[in-house]
Amino acid sequence: MTVAAAFFLGFVISQRLFELWLARRNTARLLAKGAVEHGAAHYPFMVALHASWVLALVWFGHDQELRLGWLALYVVLQVFRVWILATLGRRWTTRVIVTGEPLVARGPFRLISHPNYVLVAAEIAVAPMVLGSEGMALVFTLLNAAMLCIRIRSENRALAPYREP
Repeated sequence: MTVAAAFFLGFVISQRLFELWLARRNTARLLAKGAVEHGAAHYPFMVALHASWVLALVWFGHDQELRLGWLALYVVLQVFRVWILATLGRRWTTRVIVTGEPLVARGPFRLISHPNYVLVAAEIAVAPMVLGSEGMALVFTLLNAAMLCIRIRSENRALAPYREP
C-alpha cells in the first residue's frame, strides 16, 4: 500500500464511519421526537452499495499513486460536504426522516433540490479517479444513479406535503 493511498483511504473510511455514527445519533433523536422514516425498504441496498464502493476503493486503489488534480477536486467536495452538514445540523441523516417541520431552504438547499445526493454522486465518481480507477468510477456512478432514482422518488413523495406550492 502506498502511503498516500493509505492516508486517502483512511480519510474516506474514517469520514464514512463518522457519518454513520452522526446519522444514527440524529436519526434516533428525530424519531424520539416523533419524526417518521420513509423508504426504509431500500436503505439496506443503499448501505450495501456504499460499503461495496469503499471496499472496491481499498481493493483496487491501495497500491495506486494519487492523481493530484482529482484529489484537489475531492477536497473541494469536502468543503461542499461541510456546508451541507452545517446547514442541516441535527436534521442530517442517511435516512429519509420527515419531521413535519418546514423544509430547510437555506445554504445549498436554496440552490439545489438534493445537494447531498449531488455531493455523493460526485464523490462516488471522483474518489476512484483520485486512485486512477476510471472503470470503478463508471460502474459505481451507474449503480448509484439507479439507487438515486429510487431514493429521490421516495424522498420527494415523503416531503411533498411540506413543499411550498
